[in-house]
Amino acid sequence: MPHDTPLIATIVAGLGLAFVFGALANRFRVPPLVGYLIAGVLVGPNTPGFVADAGLANELAEIGVILLMFGVGLHFSLKDLLSVRAIAVPGAVVQIGFATALGAGLAWLLGWSMGAGLVFGLALSVASTVVLLRALQERRLIETERGRIAVGWLIVEDLAMVLALVLLPALAGVLGGEPQVDSHASGLLALPASYGIWGVVGITLAKVAAFVVVMLVVGRRVIPWILHYVAHTGSRELFRLAVLAIALGVAFGAAKLFGVSLALGAFFAGMIMSESELSHRAAEESLPLRDAFSVLFFVSVGMLFDPFSLMNNGLPILATLAIIVIGKSLAAFVIVIAFGYPIATALMISASLAQIGEFSFILAELGVGLGLLPEQGRDLILAGAILSIVLNPLMFLAIDWMKPWLEARAAKAAPPAEAKPIGPATASGEVASVAMPEPEDGPPPKTKLTGHAILIGYGRVGSLVGTALKDAAMPFLVIEDADKTLAKLKADGIETISGNAANADVFAAANPESAKRLILAIPNAFEAGQVVLRARAANPAISVIARAHSDAEVEHLKGLGADTVIMGEREIARGIVEEVLGHKPEAAEPSAA
Repeated sequence: MPHDTPLIATIVAGLGLAFVFGALANRFRVPPLVGYLIAGVLVGPNTPGFVADAGLANELAEIGVILLMFGVGLHFSLKDLLSVRAIAVPGAVVQIGFATALGAGLAWLLGWSMGAGLVFGLALSVASTVVLLRALQERRLIETERGRIAVGWLIVEDLAMVLALVLLPALAGVLGGEPQVDSHASGLLALPASYGIWGVVGITLAKVAAFVVVMLVVGRRVIPWILHYVAHTGSRELFRLAVLAIALGVAFGAAKLFGVSLALGAFFAGMIMSESELSHRAAEESLPLRDAFSVLFFVSVGMLFDPFSLMNNGLPILATLAIIVIGKSLAAFVIVIAFGYPIATALMISASLAQIGEFSFILAELGVGLGLLPEQGRDLILAGAILSIVLNPLMFLAIDWMKPWLEARAAKAAPPAEAKPIGPATASGEVASVAMPEPEDGPPPKTKLTGHAILIGYGRVGSLVGTALKDAAMPFLVIEDADKTLAKLKADGIETISGNAANADVFAAANPESAKRLILAIPNAFEAGQVVLRARAANPAISVIARAHSDAEVEHLKGLGADTVIMGEREIARGIVEEVLGHKPEAAEPSAA
């Protein structure tokens, strides 16, 4: 067996060190992604010791971006995307223009050319897909209205960058660079400058439109059919393979055939697949690989960073960071507020966009290759990306601190009639409704129920439990974070609390001190364990019922204080035995029944 295995070495070193430093970061209450970035710096070419293959690391990271956007698409629908177009399209365009102007201004102060300023500003204007989605997922905001706005904003930015990557080679000569075709970084079909600027723009937009049409017309029929066909074979291995093949295949085909970014192609593949009844299973099957490869993305970013550049370019780096973290954030905040959305939504969008990532690196490399951007510009972009990614979790902490103060000031300044802002497109009732304050803004009010049951999660299991509780006329409330589910529950007259039950304020609103039962219908045993601990601290006498998928999860939850933990596989076996023997079998392990 050959000893020269750079792919294996890169994966082992990247994931191994990411685990070590991620665990250390978590131990010191720092976001694990900081540890992943440090791991990347250590295996990069700018520090002594082992050096991983940067090219391979970047390609592995691109797979992470594809799988992550595919997962987001699985939870999205075309209706969700269109519902936020009134804010996402103008918001992203104005914010890109503002950030580009700030970047060009800094480039002018540094004595660079107009072309360098344009490339530099564009690179600072686009947020990282991985960082934004990670932040939304950690806060369980993907399926909320503000999460949909952020994702819609991100998609508009992706489309704008696709156009920029195609136009830059055509415009290089006009902007003072070297006119040439270079598609090594973007993976887009090269378009010669002889087509003219408007010809290049027209062809690019036509190819993007063609891709969307193919996905909506052909993909809508073919992708769900493939999933259902494979599911009927009964092979879990084949189903998992089909999900990954569709995600990667559509993303790669979108880039090579239509000039669409890999991330955008993967998003559309997931969105089309979401219309299948098997989309939940597809999301579960792709989750482990999504997590692993997204970690490699942060490692690959760390490998690009030269720690010594902090000393050589101190002031320019601080100015670059200020544009990314402060300039972009303020622009996004003002835009969202101007469109009549709540302060909490504006703050969340600004914090999500206060970083840069993969598209910025692609633009920087292309700019240097075209002779437009000096190498110092690439170094500043890399330093700004690393520092903004590290600071991004702190931005979310900052908005949590600022939100009550800003809302209090807004309440004093606004007249009573304007207490509930209305969206920009009130002519369409659909858009106007999204501008109303969301139920999760601020600490939720405490319920007046006593002697009730607290039901956590209202998915496939929770909805069955909730229906039974309602039929039995037992008092209960539901803690849930998906907007669509909350709307349905409210329409059915069921009391709800919006948010994550692991959050102290959200759980306290359920009045656990006076509750009789806590029912954990969520599949995540680690998150359920945090809720169990909160419940026991608030009310030692409360009866806690949870669900699990393995004996290890049963032991974990019972060790934290759950009274009853029901394992799905065991209940299925019990039902089969009851059907075969004609009587109810005794529980093999009453403690976990």
